[in-house]
Amino acid sequence: MCACYSGGMFVKITTSGGRRYIQLVESFRDENGRVKKRTVATLGRLDQLQGELHTVIQGLQKVSGIEPSVSDGPLSLSFESARAVGDLWALTELWQELGFDRLRQVFRRTRFKLDIEALLRIMVFNRLCDPESKLGVLRWLEGVSFPKLPLEAIDHQHLLRAMDALIEHREAVDDAVSGLLRPLLDQDLAVVFYDMTTIRAEGLSQHADDVRQFGMAKEGIVARQFMLGVVQTADGIPLYHEVFDGNTAEVTTLKPTIEKIVQRFPIKRVIAIADRGLLSTDNLTELQSITLPSGQPLEFILAVPGRRYADFVELLTPFQSDCCEPAMVEITGEVQWQGLRLIVAHNPETARDKGAQRDRTIADLERKAVEWSGKLDEQDAGKRSRGRKLSDGGARARFYHEVKEAHLAHIIKVDLKSELFSYSIDESALTHARLMDGKLLLATNTPELKPEQAIKRYKSLADIERGFRVLKSEIEIGPVYHRLPDRIRAHAQICFLALILYRVMRQRLHASQSGLSPERALSLLKRIQHHRATLPSSQTIEGLSSITDEQARILTAMGIAKPTKNEQLTLL
Repeated sequence: MCACYSGGMFVKITTSGGRRYIQLVESFRDENGRVKKRTVATLGRLDQLQGELHTVIQGLQKVSGIEPSVSDGPLSLSFESARAVGDLWALTELWQELGFDRLRQVFRRTRFKLDIEALLRIMVFNRLCDPESKLGVLRWLEGVSFPKLPLEAIDHQHLLRAMDALIEHREAVDDAVSGLLRPLLDQDLAVVFYDMTTIRAEGLSQHADDVRQFGMAKEGIVARQFMLGVVQTADGIPLYHEVFDGNTAEVTTLKPTIEKIVQRFPIKRVIAIADRGLLSTDNLTELQSITLPSGQPLEFILAVPGRRYADFVELLTPFQSDCCEPAMVEITGEVQWQGLRLIVAHNPETARDKGAQRDRTIADLERKAVEWSGKLDEQDAGKRSRGRKLSDGGARARFYHEVKEAHLAHIIKVDLKSELFSYSIDESALTHARLMDGKLLLATNTPELKPEQAIKRYKSLADIERGFRVLKSEIEIGPVYHRLPDRIRAHAQICFLALILYRVMRQRLHASQSGLSPERALSLLKRIQHHRATLPSSQTIEGLSSITDEQARILTAMGIAKPTKNEQLTLL
């Protein structure tokens, strides 16, 4: 058999003058059939080509028509910092599914040559993912990849201009959002929940029509603030919000707010359910005078504040005797009061626990009082003891402080005028407190709701209070550092839109029994990251991190498809 040789090209390293060179060598046969070699080209010195060999190889592959492969030899890659994308992907899909991207049409004729909807989307998503100041939004954008965002670069002024445009088109935005919310609502929308909260505001400057006013905050202190009223459905979907001056009385805000809700949504009947802040004799008179555009009176369910319970002792005493049955089950009933139904719910177990806790606290305070009185008597008798000397004034001040901390000053009366340390127990106040333990009092003008139904309706109000906690914690609506009233209103609007997305996510996660809160779901999705690397040839490789089973379940629960590496991502 004959072995045939066809020749070929190969790379050879040669040494000359103490240096090593890379040469491209051809092997061939001469006319006599003998194998010969000749140097086709010297590629350069080996020590100078160490970092460029792969580029040379890729160049030769390109010339020869061979597709370069990332596995051909070692690569010197340049990696950029990973950017979070999973949480923004989910929010973007939800934003578009709900139709909020259609807000772009509202801002078509704005005086600013900016994509207001895209800038608004950035600020809303930031409240849910990593709430920051408007300057902080720019820092946040450096670490995320934004899906489907038609922007190349933004600055602080762009965000402020977007806020200005939001307020200039406030009515149109509210109408558009109302239209987008209608598909999420029950056809028979009869019950709305209304509540207000105070939002802290910083700064000492004064402006015309300033909404930042000094008022009593929910924490019980006087602070500069504005008030935020929110209306939501029984299912927890926010319908409307309004910003009021920080010293506004709650009852004056109810009628105009309800009227706006009725104008925007197909509501034939409204049962307003609000917290204890709206109940006073004057407020009740004003509430009963409210008539809806349909001509129907406003119906309401209001809780009686604890400070008013003393007004109902005579009405509740007969009911108390009925509540002490051995069965110890929750009992409901009603009596008439000022032309209204006064619905009473009594939970014996709650009453027993609360009463026992109060008795233990009173006993602990009395033990301290006896101890301090004994020490004072011993000091008066000339007996010395370890520690600092105790005075009547010091004992009185310490005891009064602890009584106040325990919220028992209406029962334990400390004599602040006496020179000697003394106190007494107001037995009638204690009896009254025990009478009110475990009770919920509701005033309502609804004609047909059974007591159990009215109580169930009112207890649903806790959901809107959770919404306020979301606004103040996860969304971090305050403290607010904006000075201008319209900027404050724009900030509240952005937080309100974030609350809508939060509530829709919460609804879907709950329906799927995932057991996750929206903030936990977003934090897990944030781990889906966008990666980008640059090859020595300046070729860019991009991709997404692998999606775990848990992340896939979250996306499925929210009705959102998985992101793919082909999605359009914006790096700002």
